[in-house]
Amino acid sequence: MKKKILFMLINMNVGGTEKALLNMIYEIPKRDYDITLLLLEEYGGFLQSIPNHVNIKYLYGYKRIKNLLNQPPQLIAQKYLKDGKLLKGFNLLLLHLISKITNKRNLFFKYALKGHIVDTTQYDMAIAYAGPMDFISYFVINKIKAKKKVQWIHFDITKIGFNKSFAADIYKKFDKIFVVSNQGKEKLTTLLPDIKGKADTFFNVLSLKSMEVMANEGVGFNADFTGIRILTVGRLTKEKGQDLTIPVLAKLKRDGYNVRWYCIGEGNARMEYQELIEKHHIHEDFILLGAKTNPYPFLKQCDLYVQPSRHEGYCITLAEAKYFQKPIITTNFTGAGEQIIDHHTGLIVNFDEEELYQAVKKLLDDQNLKDQLQTNLQNSNYINQTEINKLLNLASGD
Repeated sequence: MKKKILFMLINMNVGGTEKALLNMIYEIPKRDYDITLLLLEEYGGFLQSIPNHVNIKYLYGYKRIKNLLNQPPQLIAQKYLKDGKLLKGFNLLLLHLISKITNKRNLFFKYALKGHIVDTTQYDMAIAYAGPMDFISYFVINKIKAKKKVQWIHFDITKIGFNKSFAADIYKKFDKIFVVSNQGKEKLTTLLPDIKGKADTFFNVLSLKSMEVMANEGVGFNADFTGIRILTVGRLTKEKGQDLTIPVLAKLKRDGYNVRWYCIGEGNARMEYQELIEKHHIHEDFILLGAKTNPYPFLKQCDLYVQPSRHEGYCITLAEAKYFQKPIITTNFTGAGEQIIDHHTGLIVNFDEEELYQAVKKLLDDQNLKDQLQTNLQNSNYINQTEINKLLNLASGD
């Protein structure tokens, strides 16, 4: 009989977390495992990339409670009071006050899910995959029936809004907590030492066969530019650090380098970055390509890959650039040193404009260094099966 595994996340937006999930699903043998995705929203460019054998469910009633979960409760309570819904308004204000005092949202989530129809399916394993997200962690623990429950941590918890009090209470109820880098796991267990025995590293896997096939589909870059193509992939947000790269390109152009910088991704910082591009007069050479469900033709064709993130958990686009054996420069975010060996498989710099500029300039000037980095990347190992076995053994009770 097939084992039943459920993954819960927000949506299938084009992002690293969602791509990591798809890669893992591709590697789980469908003859032995029945996979279900439980999404909060029917949204995202990766929806069409979900394999046909995967069951997709959406959280019943989420639209009704979305504002309650994402907007300041006191504002919603004020609206209730204004509309004459006095009891609802006072109850919500009381819950908000208790949540503020205890720094926990358990009662608030319980209130939001009052009357929710619970799925009676019995899973072998249920995974809070969009982690850390308090609501999904709460839902998996309290509203999903499963023999084993897993919390997944994709981010550097010291760089995001992390509710230590809530996590200390709910994480102890999970059977396993996977963190996507060793450094990330160390930060988590330092903050929450009581869960040290449950925490383990799970490096994001790559679906190598599908990457190779997809890299040969589509056209990638336009053929009218014959200079050096620099590529960055990631959401257009401050977290991903594309704002650092814009003045770097401006300096390179002033120095006479024939380069263009391409960014794949979409996000709420697009307008800010467009203004910064215009300010530096590089609108013809700094190209925002938008979100791409298939970035692999660009990764295969680019001359240099740069990951300028302020913080990451495990950077899957960096792993993909390694697979295509591109000269790589990355900032020194959490886990970067676990993916790149400085001056062996890439260059690691601090999040600093001048350091990044000097690193790019070095690779543009030193062909021997570029060749050596690419040669060393040919010997990189991909530990997909080792990581997948961690998950499947847990689902099997081993």
